[in-house]
Amino acid sequence: MSEAPRTRAAKPRPAVLTVERATEFTVDDLNALCEATAAAILEGGGFGWVNAPERQVLERYFRGLLLVPERELFIGRLDGVIVGSVQLARPPRNNEAQSFAANMMHLFIAPFARGHGVGRMMVQRVEDGARALGYQVLNLDVRETQTAAIRMYESLAYTRWGEHPAYARVSGQIVRGFYYYKQLRPLASKRETHKS
Repeated sequence: MSEAPRTRAAKPRPAVLTVERATEFTVDDLNALCEATAAAILEGGGFGWVNAPERQVLERYFRGLLLVPERELFIGRLDGVIVGSVQLARPPRNNEAQSFAANMMHLFIAPFARGHGVGRMMVQRVEDGARALGYQVLNLDVRETQTAAIRMYESLAYTRWGEHPAYARVSGQIVRGFYYYKQLRPLASKRETHKS
């Protein structure tokens, strides 16, 4: 009697992670972005919101964001589906004193997509975008309750330089906020121009 050949269990396919700059939305992409945003807000990882707004508010927010000249929206995908976003905010032209520094704002990942590296990839893409535009420093701030984000930023060499004791109100409690920066390239003592 011969034995049946043994079969090996197929290895799970690794997740496909991508990050891209958003310039327009398909209906499916806008739906996925709004769903991911609402899920992140409900889990405490929203960006400013502590209660998920109505769907129409989120749609208007993201559509309007694409029209702001000083903002770039980057979206993270897990297996082709949008699961998070982050913004690169350039300083306004009237802020010449800080024209060498940009801000990274409103990073979030839907709870079901956390732990795959999408957030880290989005941060690195924002850093690359800021460098390409000639910025020397990238600034960010985060609520103390967003501990996973804090660990990620610190592991990516962001330096905490300050703290605000009454930064935000979450679930009726006042929480601290932390301020970080990362030097992207050597600081120039003379004026360097950056690409708008």
